[in-house]
Amino acid sequence: MSDDPATDPDEPSNGPEEPSNGPAEPFAGGPSDERGDGSDDDGPLDDESITEGSLLRPLFRLAWPIVVIQLLQVTYNIVDTLYLGRLSAEAVGAISLAFPLIFLLIAVAGGFTTAGAILVAQYTGADGDGSAGLVAGQTIFTVSVLSVLIGIAGYFYTRPALEILPSDADTAATVIPLAADYMEVIFAGIPLMFGFFVFSALMRGYGDTRTPMAVMFVSVLVNVLLDPFFIFGFDGNPLFEWLAAVPGLAALDPVALETTLLSATGITGLGIRGAALATILSRGVATAVGLWILFGTGYGPNVTVSHLAPDLDFIRDIFRLGLPSSVEQTTSALAMITLTAMIVTFSPPVVAAYGLGNRLISLVFLPAMGLGRAIDTMVGQNLGADRADRAAKAVKFAATTGAGVMFLVAVVAVAFTEPIVGAFLGDVPDAPATISHAVEYVRIRSVEFAFIGVSQVILGAFRGAGNTKTAMVISILTLWVGRVASVAYLVFVAGWGETGVWVGMALGNILGAIVGVAWFSRGTWTERYIDDADPGVDPAGDD
Repeated sequence: MSDDPATDPDEPSNGPEEPSNGPAEPFAGGPSDERGDGSDDDGPLDDESITEGSLLRPLFRLAWPIVVIQLLQVTYNIVDTLYLGRLSAEAVGAISLAFPLIFLLIAVAGGFTTAGAILVAQYTGADGDGSAGLVAGQTIFTVSVLSVLIGIAGYFYTRPALEILPSDADTAATVIPLAADYMEVIFAGIPLMFGFFVFSALMRGYGDTRTPMAVMFVSVLVNVLLDPFFIFGFDGNPLFEWLAAVPGLAALDPVALETTLLSATGITGLGIRGAALATILSRGVATAVGLWILFGTGYGPNVTVSHLAPDLDFIRDIFRLGLPSSVEQTTSALAMITLTAMIVTFSPPVVAAYGLGNRLISLVFLPAMGLGRAIDTMVGQNLGADRADRAAKAVKFAATTGAGVMFLVAVVAVAFTEPIVGAFLGDVPDAPATISHAVEYVRIRSVEFAFIGVSQVILGAFRGAGNTKTAMVISILTLWVGRVASVAYLVFVAGWGETGVWVGMALGNILGAIVGVAWFSRGTWTERYIDDADPGVDPAGDD
């Protein structure tokens, strides 16, 4: 699963009573810089390099680990798709149906991780490390409570929610039961997933994006190792076939070894439930490592166990900032569910193509998402340091860069669509039809790629400034007017069939980019959210 609901969002100076939390040799590029001059290009990113000097260097050094994190995040989905595509096309369709419903409940708490990242960034930019640590502790406490409640609610609402979808008869019989199996496991373990979301967001606000990248790499590696065995066990596991094709390993006869292991253990795997269980366990590893880094080492915001005690002032501020982001993500999830309800009226090959195409397009989002999340840190810290002029320049630079990069990605996507899509399905029923539909989908949506680069940066700028209500409104317009309404009209009124889905999906980010640029140009976003960096002062500000 993709995180970060948006997952997928500072070197602190010494406060009057709390020492700096930055170690002399930061792990994986934490924000502390012992010299503080930012002269080491390969060294850590400190807050002076974010609020002073070149724009390109801090933007790039924040963005590239975020891109890698998101690439690793997508790897969870890609690995699941590769293996489940060898199980059946219906299994691929099932995870595409499951994700919007899972994301709906994840989004409820997801906005509060965004709030934590915003506040940590602004307090860090304003040299308020004590407040940054307290915000981090309160964010962990708040999201932990919400994740338990969400896991319980999600587990029990899964099958009733799927039953109300107006499904095609074949889809209802073959795809939806598999989606329910997958969702139940995910919701049962959702608190393990949320721990990493919080850790990554807090470290991003602090200015350290490389430490979460390292943790994410470990988690993905665990998932890659567990997936084939949890899904297939030793019964038709494609991993053994792939190993047999590797020169040197073929002499070991991996296929015969699999047969021997099956005879000895009788393990046949858990199918789609196994994919979900592998994801939960690997996320749990990331959560454990992330919490150890925050509380057991000197990296990140200066957070201690005592900061987990509820502080109503900070919790109120987290809710004030986080609620619009939560609403934004929840309405996004509802839009995805509405689109899913329209998609399941089509045949299984179209449903599978929609899911496969979305997973491939999620890769396309990576450069734009990296820039957008880097910008929320840069805007947050620069506004915290009263550098609104520098924040505006950073946004314009990032938006231009994002549009150019995404245009090049579109060219590549159009040129190599068919071989890329074909690699994700084996010799299973409906594979040719699914591939044909998915190729058309990806090529049509390539028209919007440059607009994605602009819209992600603009939304990141509004969030970094604490204008989460503005980001919420733009996102709602993007999804509900630009996408849901367009798909509904083109499919059910204009009669374009599945092509109407593909075209309507592409219109959303085009509208979002146009509205976002116009709104940003008004210049009403430049006031920082926090009033004072002193940890003894009520943090509440105005949105």
